[in-house]
Amino acid sequence: MEKKRLQFIMAIITFLLLSMVVPTNTYEAANAEVMKMNKHQKRSAVSVKYELPESMSRFGYDSGLTFEYPDAVRGLYVTGHSAGGSRFENLINLINSTELNAMVIDIKDDHGYITFELEEGHQFEKMGKNFIKDPREMLKVLEKEGIYPIARIVVFKDTILAKERPDLSFTENGKVWSNSKGDSFVSPFQKEVWEYNVEVAKIAAELGFKEIQFDYVRFPEGFEKRDEELSYSLGDYKDSELDNVKKRVEAVTDFVKYAREELDYYDVDVSVDIFGYAATIEETPGIGQNFSKISDNVDVISSMIYPSHWTPYFGIDKPDEKPYELVNEYAKVENEVLGKLENAPTSRPWIQDFEAPWLYSGATKQYGVQEVEAQIKALNENGIEEFLLWNAGNTYTEGVDYTP
Repeated sequence: MEKKRLQFIMAIITFLLLSMVVPTNTYEAANAEVMKMNKHQKRSAVSVKYELPESMSRFGYDSGLTFEYPDAVRGLYVTGHSAGGSRFENLINLINSTELNAMVIDIKDDHGYITFELEEGHQFEKMGKNFIKDPREMLKVLEKEGIYPIARIVVFKDTILAKERPDLSFTENGKVWSNSKGDSFVSPFQKEVWEYNVEVAKIAAELGFKEIQFDYVRFPEGFEKRDEELSYSLGDYKDSELDNVKKRVEAVTDFVKYAREELDYYDVDVSVDIFGYAATIEETPGIGQNFSKISDNVDVISSMIYPSHWTPYFGIDKPDEKPYELVNEYAKVENEVLGKLENAPTSRPWIQDFEAPWLYSGATKQYGVQEVEAQIKALNENGIEEFLLWNAGNTYTEGVDYTP
């Protein structure tokens, strides 16, 4: 009898020990392994490497729409007005007749408006505008056409919220501060601002967007010259012992971390637009962008490398007139910076498809087929296959070979 009791106890102990061992081919093991990867790698690792059933390979929310990640994203920028107007069809035709395959669509625009109306009583109802009449139907069109949808959300440049909530903004003599263009910003130190923008991102994810692209993830340009003059709350950073520059970097980086964690359930990629010159210095002194730290916390990094936006740099006196040379030199630097990261994001720079008359007293350098292709060629030669085209009016050059 005693022997049987002992055998029974040993059997229980053995069972408990075995139940604690995690087989290497289980969903839990697969999930632990892929959490170290970016979203693009996750999708292939979970469904192929571990050969899990589809019901187990999902990482969370299912919007009901299906979009395949392209061989390489080659996209263009679309305003809310264009997405909700007659130009939308023209832009779809452009994509379908070329090697382009994606749209970056304003969901929260440069003024701070959400580009579609929300239901009555919604907490963000007053922020919505009827630019896109039915965003879900718009996404169904993109699904049908096989066009990859990216939701652009402008974060800290938000004139509407700043005027509505001066306590979340920067003030001067009791009034909300604006830059020379009349734009106002809300503060990256304020976590209420983080939460608001991430909630907008969740709405976009629930609609069916496959990527959330955060823009203006920064303080106003030149903030280092006025950080002691403007009035604003430091929020949770008030007791930080960091100097002002590093304090701003910490706030911006923390927002990106927070956004990615909050959006993980929705199985969307998270991308951030960043100034191109941020890759060439340790950290930007005014705006709070550290290229490596932001890149460490996103799936896609989109540097804005428009040749027109550089002063003499890389030994190039007039970058706007040398699109290939400028992009080629930039790409070398970015590759070096990203090469030092353990899990580097996908590089997908913004390139120029517009003119910059403000740079010239005489004839303006025209950007046409040759100039656009030159930028793409420079990226491709440096191993960067993805890019986004910027034209504020959404009028893009015809006849471009987007895979030169």
